[in-house]
Amino acid sequence: MNSELIVNASPWETRIALLENSTVVEFHVERVAEKGYVGNIYKGRVVRVLPGMQAAFVDVGLKRTAFLYVTDVYDHLSEFESMLGKTELEENHNTSCGTEEDHVLHYPPPPFRIEDLLHEGQEILVQVVKEPLGTKGARITSHISLPGRYLVLMPTMNHVGVSRRIEDEQERQRLKDLIESLRSEGTGFIARTASEGMRKEDIESEMRFLQKLWNNIQKKAANLSIPSPVYEDLDITLRAVRDLFAGDVKRLVVDSRTDYQRIMAFVDTFAHHLTPCVELYDKPVPIFDAFGIEMEMSRALGKKVWLKSGGYILIESTEALTAIDVNTGRYVGKRHLEDTILKTNLEAAKEIASQLRLRNIGGLIIIDFIDMENPAGREQVFNALKEAINRDKCKTNILRISELGLIQMTRKRNRESLHRLLCEPCLYCDGAGELKSKRTLCHEIFRQIQRETRHNDSSLVQVRVHPKLGEMLLNEEACNIEFLEHSLHLEITIVSVPKFHIEQFEIRYL
Repeated sequence: MNSELIVNASPWETRIALLENSTVVEFHVERVAEKGYVGNIYKGRVVRVLPGMQAAFVDVGLKRTAFLYVTDVYDHLSEFESMLGKTELEENHNTSCGTEEDHVLHYPPPPFRIEDLLHEGQEILVQVVKEPLGTKGARITSHISLPGRYLVLMPTMNHVGVSRRIEDEQERQRLKDLIESLRSEGTGFIARTASEGMRKEDIESEMRFLQKLWNNIQKKAANLSIPSPVYEDLDITLRAVRDLFAGDVKRLVVDSRTDYQRIMAFVDTFAHHLTPCVELYDKPVPIFDAFGIEMEMSRALGKKVWLKSGGYILIESTEALTAIDVNTGRYVGKRHLEDTILKTNLEAAKEIASQLRLRNIGGLIIIDFIDMENPAGREQVFNALKEAINRDKCKTNILRISELGLIQMTRKRNRESLHRLLCEPCLYCDGAGELKSKRTLCHEIFRQIQRETRHNDSSLVQVRVHPKLGEMLLNEEACNIEFLEHSLHLEITIVSVPKFHIEQFEIRYL
């Protein structure tokens, strides 16, 4: 499969799209004003212990206290391992990983209690494993993990694992034996997918780098007050190179010379063989327009997704679950009703798997396929969905079609969905519907100015917007306005128009 990574970098945000056969399958965005926390390490203080939930809340310096479950507490890990045994640990890791390198091992309920491990006021070193979602704080763990290109260092675990996406048993054993011979006793490692076929020198070099990084983190944490950030993970551009630029991905295209140079330096250090695969995009047409990504992203925010046959699926998200409904729409078939229904359901199964991955929908998902009387047809649709979802790195669990024609499934939720990321509750309808966030609109205005400046000679630009959008442009986004004025040789004026809908804006070239 021909896969590509497309990176659109600007001073206000970085957007990354993963394409498979020219179709967007994953989308990631990181904004300067709204950076994520996953992977960051903090020195925190326990503020509340909840025996009834077997969890604790920890102040790490974020807006909301972070959530720490009992199995994520480091103190009794050695007791845990001796109780389970090495073989069972490996099985748990290989079968319960949500992604190819899910760094947190999963255990059965522990025999000890949270109140025996933690007390209020205790200081603790933790890492964020799950972004704050909605009204919930970040999920944290004491089992620190430091990912590299080929390995993941787990300094608090005496365990060696291999990515389940490496299927060759001989290669799995080679990597395991190699790591065992190089690692220090009491230090754990996971061999990532990119390590397949790599030389001993490459593995050993990265192992030394990760161990030195962990030593520096420990030294820094010892001298910091509480709460304090200790270590910040790579930005989204270099994370994409580290985590996604492998396997089927044969090309990375970036439209920023600065980011191109950073990527080349990273690749030269950690994956020199990928140097020829990195390209700088310098054409006048915006990179996401050139690859057809902007249109795909607009489609990914809609509730209705049309199928090629004329059928469609409806995607509705609630606080508890996501419901997906399949309809024949304009498709009337050619012969029998059962054939029409089967073809629509099969096409919908593939599209649903794609949309779940693109929109990053997690939690409980209910799919209402069109009713089928034939059991063989039901089995065919279930297998089609299961096969289509195999490329998704997030952990999923799918149950067979019920007598009501429903499929129940879960998909691991580790970050905000695309809809929550790019939209905010509507101030007109009090949350009954949603519209694009003010920052998203600001960035759309910036991109439109960049796009349209090529077609006119005007040096004066007037942007007419809703007052709330104008306030953000003149304050939080003022530095980006200055960047556009300087880089495009323009003078940009913001005019507030109270009668405008908040999503409405006009750009006039004077």
